[in-house]
Amino acid sequence: MSDTVAARPAGALRAKLPRYAIYLLGCLIFSAGATLFIHSGLGVDPLDVLSLGLLDHLPITIGIAQASIAVVCIAIWSLWNRRRPVLAPLITFFLCGSLIDLLRLLDLSPLPGVLSLGLGVLLCAYGSSLIIMSGTGIRAMDLIVISMTQRWRWPFWAAKVSVEAVLLTAGFLLGGPVGIGTLAFLVFVDGLIQPFMAANGKLLHIPNRGIKTPAPVTSAVTA
Repeated sequence: MSDTVAARPAGALRAKLPRYAIYLLGCLIFSAGATLFIHSGLGVDPLDVLSLGLLDHLPITIGIAQASIAVVCIAIWSLWNRRRPVLAPLITFFLCGSLIDLLRLLDLSPLPGVLSLGLGVLLCAYGSSLIIMSGTGIRAMDLIVISMTQRWRWPFWAAKVSVEAVLLTAGFLLGGPVGIGTLAFLVFVDGLIQPFMAANGKLLHIPNRGIKTPAPVTSAVTA
């Protein structure tokens, strides 16, 4: 009996390892994309607009800034859904922010701004799709987006753009960098996340643990 009980946690851990790998890969890819956005000098994503705006006023790192923003988003999500606050998004925000801090130490000077922006768009969108599909440590901002899609039946892209527009406005008022890259993020990154999730499911057979597909309704005739 003891061997059976001991085997269950080990089996559960093995079952979760693939989703953890998808999650960590998503964090790394997203952070690389955000770093390229910053390097392009053409404007960064809305979250980094707010993070860099905070850096102009407070002696903190991007990781701490993003973790602080996550706390606010988690509080909003928790109150809205009447659920206990979750801690995993804090790890994601701090991890991605810290990875950005490290990646900014690399010499990216050979990459021209437009190329950096294009690569940043693709990497941020694909990294976001992996994090959401892993169902592990979904970014606090995306928790709000998912709640909006479930409660208000909004398209994912519309909810995503709406939330990030709030971050962008706050960051702009704090002096964060805004440019054509910021617009590219709102239009292309937010627009590509859903197609990337669909492609991951169809081509790579990655289950979407972040956004559950509603069960089909059985008709009365069929029943």
